[in-house]
Amino acid sequence: MVSVKIHDVAAQKRQEREAKLFAYREGRIHVPNDVVDLSQYLLTKLTETGACYHLVRKRVYTAQDVLRSFVKVAVAAQDVTNCLSEVFLDEAFLRAKELDQYLETTGNVIGPLHGLPVSIKDHIKIKGLDTSSGYLGWAYKTVADSDGLVVEILRNAGAILYVKTQNPQTLLSLETDNNVFGRTVNPFNRNLTPGGSSGGEGALIACHGSPMGVGTDIGGSIRIPAAHCGLYGLKGSVARLPHSGLLGSHDGMDAIVGCVGPLATSARDLELFCRVMLDAKPWLDEPPLLEMPWKRAMANGEGLPEKLAIAILFDDGVVAPHPPIMQALDQYKDALVRAGHDVIEWHALDHQNGWDLIAKLYLLDGGAEYHETIRAGGEFEVPQTEWILKHAQGRDSYTPAKIFKLNLEREAFRSKALAHWNATHQHTVSGRPVDVILCPVAPTLAPPHDTTRWWGYTSHWNLLDLPGVVFPVGRFKATPSATYPPLLPSRNDVENFIHGQWNPATYDNAPISLQLVGRRHNEEKLLAMLNVVEEAFRENARQGVRS
Repeated sequence: MVSVKIHDVAAQKRQEREAKLFAYREGRIHVPNDVVDLSQYLLTKLTETGACYHLVRKRVYTAQDVLRSFVKVAVAAQDVTNCLSEVFLDEAFLRAKELDQYLETTGNVIGPLHGLPVSIKDHIKIKGLDTSSGYLGWAYKTVADSDGLVVEILRNAGAILYVKTQNPQTLLSLETDNNVFGRTVNPFNRNLTPGGSSGGEGALIACHGSPMGVGTDIGGSIRIPAAHCGLYGLKGSVARLPHSGLLGSHDGMDAIVGCVGPLATSARDLELFCRVMLDAKPWLDEPPLLEMPWKRAMANGEGLPEKLAIAILFDDGVVAPHPPIMQALDQYKDALVRAGHDVIEWHALDHQNGWDLIAKLYLLDGGAEYHETIRAGGEFEVPQTEWILKHAQGRDSYTPAKIFKLNLEREAFRSKALAHWNATHQHTVSGRPVDVILCPVAPTLAPPHDTTRWWGYTSHWNLLDLPGVVFPVGRFKATPSATYPPLLPSRNDVENFIHGQWNPATYDNAPISLQLVGRRHNEEKLLAMLNVVEEAFRENARQGVRS
């Protein structure tokens, strides 16, 4: 263990990170406030996972070539966004060399991800590496003695792990800020957050410093960074993808459970990650997982109806989205209707009650463990930690009897929501319930730092344990001559705050994204339906150009 005084821990961690990056840095990049397209530094446009491993498999490039290219961009991305935590590049190049020698000697690849660099969120364990997880008090005291299961599967599939990425203090935050490594910023506009808690992954991949990253999601922590950074991100149903080998507060709490999932630059890469994970039969190693092999044919669209039944949620009844998000929903509605799909409006069901319930489930002990861990590290609560912990301010831990009651409320909420979904058959042309819900990811585009105030467009689906996939639809430009419809009168203090944030100049260059939500344990079908939705929009755009 490194002997470091508490107040010197952050400085020591940052100095060590800088020293490990120094040998791979080719001059610091100084940039303006807008997006940094660092893909120019890659060997070629290796922005998708598929391009990487196919080119290595075909021996166009070696694994060392590809890794060197992404490392160069990752180092620059760190300078721009502060997205990295632990760095282990020397070890990664040794692994790349081993993979190249194996391919040269045998003519075979190790697995389906042979030579693919993959970045990993900080609190996912990698053997031999520190796992501070955003806490000063855990730095140098939480070196992993084994790999998390997702890491083990990635290694066996031939992936190369090379960096870990930033997550926030406590992890329970949709922004990424901690006292160990500092704040991560959005590469498209550094006045804005990249989201959280997988915000380091979002920023790194948006800069093209990683072709695929692994995050976790208990309230939007994959989907929000994906949305704010213009990426694809998938939150699956709990009990499908492996989730063991993570280090965070409240280990053992199962009233509401997070899940591991991918962030990438294409939906195809999300499918690849899920396929690799489930082809490895993780249920044989992780007892809570269901034996549900990946149905590749379904992910490719087999079995989908000719025309989908789609419900669109425009407003969750608590905070209406800002105009750019509403415009995107209208554009997709128009495209889907033109393509002949059966489109209805989704009527929001108890989103405020859902938030009130899930906030209690997050903080069953009244936030005691979070407070204790922060105090033990001699640190202060960063603003978003302070905000979420105020939801339990002034109350004690729930008794077992109260927890039992909350669990009953959760199951009753899920049953009511399931009935609500099933009842949509009364409103569709086909007479069957909707296949998927199209909705916002958040009420705003990537917001200014420390101002995230509403999780209801993502946490709602965690409460229901439904899979959700986020996809990019464009980039917002603050055009001075543009006009936007006025926001309706605010219905509550949270909406009043968020509507008060609306100023086009604030969100200049921020990505615009939407979310699809599917039925429980139907991740393959969800990804297949995303392909249909995106194709409908592309075809509508083509017709618009022709006309």
